[in-house]
Amino acid sequence: MKLKILAPVAFATTLLAGAAVAQQQEGLVNVNLSDIAVDIARDLDVNVSEIPVTVQAPIGIAANVCGVEANVLAQGGGSANECAATSSSQALNKIVQDQLVAQ
Repeated sequence: MKLKILAPVAFATTLLAGAAVAQQQEGLVNVNLSDIAVDIARDLDVNVSEIPVTVQAPIGIAANVCGVEANVLAQGGGSANECAATSSSQALNKIVQDQLVAQ
């Protein structure tokens, strides 16, 4: 009986958490991939020449792969919202892959 009650509560909590994350990641950051293009190409099994120089990523992903605090990127605004990736992640690889498919 408790399980039936807890499931909707857990679902509602997940929705609220998702909404909070979406609000925090409303901006995009230009992420320079030059230093990690070879790694991404290997992960995606494509030629490195196919990897774009930059992609736009949500602040949370950009902060993670660039080693920068998200609040620093969020305060940048406009063209100051740029960083150079020093590592990759599954989320960044997905963004690059989606851009390759869209081309």
